Amino acid sequence: MRHLLITDLDGTLLGPDSRVSDESAHIISDLSSHGAMISIATARTPATVEPLLRDTLTTLPVIVMTGASMWDRKGMRYINPLLLSGPQTDALISAFTDHGISPFVYTLGDNGDMRVYHDSGMTPEESRFHSERSHLTLKRFIFEPPGQYAGQHPDTILILGIGETPRISALAARLRSDPELSVSAYPDLVNPRTSYIEVFRQGVSKAAAVLRLKAMLGADRLTVYGDHINDLPMFAVADEAVAVANALPEVLDAASRTIGPNTLPSVAMDMRKIFYENL
Repeated sequence: MRHLLITDLDGTLLGPDSRVSDESAHIISDLSSHGAMISIATARTPATVEPLLRDTLTTLPVIVMTGASMWDRKGMRYINPLLLSGPQTDALISAFTDHGISPFVYTLGDNGDMRVYHDSGMTPEESRFHSERSHLTLKRFIFEPPGQYAGQHPDTILILGIGETPRISALAARLRSDPELSVSAYPDLVNPRTSYIEVFRQGVSKAAAVLRLKAMLGADRLTVYGDHINDLPMFAVADEAVAVANALPEVLDAASRTIGPNTLPSVAMDMRKIFYENL
């Protein structure tokens, strides 16, 4: 049986320190080297995925940006990215601006890098967002006046905005009426007066991406691991959905079974058990 094992990162494979533990890295690397079909599905971009998995061998494409693309770790390239069209990008930038929000426009460059465009003027929240990512080697920020955006970015994969929660909510309501878009809006965990909005092309989801990868690999069975509400669609399409013990109640209820918490190498140990049971 070709058994595909896919895990979320934050809160699932990553510990409370936002790292892959040495033991998890060792187990997954050993399994991968012996032919285990292991991958990751995350909202993160390759710019943060690569440093997190530096000591972890995986041989399959990684699902990144909530399923907007796969990432070839060895070749350092995006695989089949789902891009917004040029007209969609221009219309979205105008919609963000109408609601008083200057968007971060994520575009794919050459050689696996990512360019993120934004107005040179930033709010404190936007400045904090930028400073936490400005050191990443696979992501480069470019600051341009808003008028220079139009028609320049046909390779856009994501448009992200940060703003006051009422503004973000109004923008999200407007954009969700467009069936050609996939829209996610959520409050900041520390300061709920600030919210984020992410806009992808229609059809972008972890669930759709894990099914594409399963079909691409010819896998017979799919097991997924998660902890958060955004993992529930992925749970719904898996043959087996596994929650870590620290998962949210809704995730625990939806799971086929529950393993240990992310404070332990629970996901890696469960993958090892499944792999050797299938031999």
